[in-house]
Amino acid sequence: MLSLIAQIYMAQLIVRQIEDKVVRKLKARAGQHGISVEEEHRRILRATLLGGPAVRPVSFKEYLLTMPDSGPDNLFEPKRQRGRKVRL
Repeated sequence: MLSLIAQIYMAQLIVRQIEDKVVRKLKARAGQHGISVEEEHRRILRATLLGGPAVRPVSFKEYLLTMPDSGPDNLFEPKRQRGRKVRL
């Protein structure tokens, strides 16, 4: 059980005494990517220290925008059914 907990545990990092300008830029960059400031911080650390992926992960919005247009919305509307006859 303890080995399972050790595998799930992720270390935490607290960074103190950061200039306001750095925090503002980090928040702006996170907003551009549609992610939290914490996630942006993690991505920067990974990319800098581990080499990171060549292509950054995209936000859900960016992913949806890559999907091709599938036509008018009414193609996906359910067909109306009358239902079955019931004797009362």
